[in-house]
Amino acid sequence: MTKSELIGLVANRTDISKVNVEKVLTEIIDTVISSLKNDPRFPLYGLGVFEVVKRPKRKGRNPRTGEPITIKARKMVRFRASKSFKDAVNTGGK
Repeated sequence: MTKSELIGLVANRTDISKVNVEKVLTEIIDTVISSLKNDPRFPLYGLGVFEVVKRPKRKGRNPRTGEPITIKARKMVRFRASKSFKDAVNTGGK
């Protein structure tokens, strides 16, 4: 599902304009990103937890040439679904 499809779906289900839904969704995304810059955990109760994890520097291979390369260390975002979210998906939910 694309962001615009999600906006359209939420707008239809809530009778809120697409413009306002887009503003709210954009603000939610920006809030999650800015929060993760300051704190490595961002829980959304009932949905799950976004976490920043560090991946160490590692060796890899250039797929084109087969030449060994070093892949830089970086931060990744991991999402773990909450139990209630998993249960809702597995049982058809609410």
